[in-house]
Amino acid sequence: MTRSAQPMVRVNFEVCLGIIRQAAVEILMLLNIHAAEGKDPRWFLEQLEVARLNLGNWAAVARRLNLNDAEMSQFTIQLRHLQQQVPGYESGQDVSTNQMIAALRFVSALEQLKEKQPLLHYSTALDTSTPAPEREARQQIRALELMIRGLIHRAWPDRSQLLHHLNTLFGADKVRRWVKMSENDDVLSGMLFSELALLLVDKKEYARHYASIFQSAASLSFLIEPRKTLQAFLEDVRQYRNTLLSGQPLTPTQSTLLDSYFEDISGPVQRAYNEGRTSVNPGALLAANESELAEFYDYARQKNDLVGGDIFDVRSGIDRPEKMNARSKEERQQLIYGALWGVVGIVVITIAIGALMIVSDVATPPAPAAQKNILSEEVDEQRYTSTRSARDVLASMGIRWDENSLRSAIERNDSKVARLFLQGGMEWKVSWTEQLLADESNETLNLLLNYRPQMNELKPCRRMIATIGHAMAQGESLNALRKQYLRAFCTTPAVVKRQKYEMELAQQREMGGGDIEKKWAGIQKAIYRVIE
Repeated sequence: MTRSAQPMVRVNFEVCLGIIRQAAVEILMLLNIHAAEGKDPRWFLEQLEVARLNLGNWAAVARRLNLNDAEMSQFTIQLRHLQQQVPGYESGQDVSTNQMIAALRFVSALEQLKEKQPLLHYSTALDTSTPAPEREARQQIRALELMIRGLIHRAWPDRSQLLHHLNTLFGADKVRRWVKMSENDDVLSGMLFSELALLLVDKKEYARHYASIFQSAASLSFLIEPRKTLQAFLEDVRQYRNTLLSGQPLTPTQSTLLDSYFEDISGPVQRAYNEGRTSVNPGALLAANESELAEFYDYARQKNDLVGGDIFDVRSGIDRPEKMNARSKEERQQLIYGALWGVVGIVVITIAIGALMIVSDVATPPAPAAQKNILSEEVDEQRYTSTRSARDVLASMGIRWDENSLRSAIERNDSKVARLFLQGGMEWKVSWTEQLLADESNETLNLLLNYRPQMNELKPCRRMIATIGHAMAQGESLNALRKQYLRAFCTTPAVVKRQKYEMELAQQREMGGGDIEKKWAGIQKAIYRVIE
């Protein structure tokens, strides 16, 4: 299933690092930073931070590189992933699968940057011994799509129940469109690849139907959890699929990445098939002849032409119709508060009119109350002006007023842009800080703590504690910032009780286990001591 033998992995990895060092020198030169030679990913990340400080903000850095805000954020996130996977490397060392994937993903990001910015001339060519055959890539993408369909059919073998479930998740309009475009009476064949992938990686769907296949596997460990890794890999596969459908070949970097993605995604399913836990056989799906490939891609092109292409990202969750139509908890509260204050206002006005009628001959207007109302109006006006000015400043910087832009600013540690969003009243989520919490000190993370009331994530602690625990298991420390965030959001009695249970459970496993269980028990105890 793969073209890369293990001896070639180390060679390709060192080629990737060489490409990154060469590209770093050219990119930094565009940002007015001159370096004689490139160094490791951590150094490159530090130099980009220097460029941000020199130019004023990340938006200015993005303009120099001809990137928009989201593209700049993705570029820095890919570099940060690489730096975390490869904190240091000496020539000749063994290379893990995740390290190779991180290096290839960043080289792919460099390819995209080079297309955006014509002033960059670095080479991103891998020294592959043989050219990557396009037929193999077409086989892999077809096999992945049919594998996802097979897993969904395994979860919902009855067609009527599947249709009802899809109606509940996506709404009747979408399901009617899929049925109309489907072939062989299979509604899943009418779905776009991004929609199929979304049905697989949605948090609830994944936990109920697919976690048993993917969760226990050694693969899909690139990100903090298999589901997130699956989402990231399938998003790249979607883009590669679009490239092939447009008649363009994949680059050697993309083909090598597709090899790794196919192995990581199909491996657990193949293992489940071999053990008799599923009827979906990726190996058989991969063995497609030229006629089957032509039929699959002809139909995929027709479907793309009908809907205008598969242009949407593979998201992490389905926006269910009832969720989109129903009022949120905050909206319901505002409606109730508005009604109550309306009643209170009517009562107050009635009492005031009665009092004025009784003492109209001697009463005078209450000057202090009027003054208080004027002051209140001035404060409200100042708050409104401040909010509008923050949004105006963001608009003048070319930054959209939406959650994705704030999240991008947080993830790349752009405290200036983040502050403007927060001053403008934008709400934020603790889960957006995962990548940055490894730092010993971080200006943006400290800023967010000053805007705690605007944190609107309903239950942030389970995910945050799990993320911190896994990071500590990989050798990272429970630093001061992590402790601050745990104390800020995870000291409620229910969370403390649950963490105490997790600690006691880990300690029980420690008694009959080895070094790994002992280490995990120590991690759970350390987290509990912070929040107790």
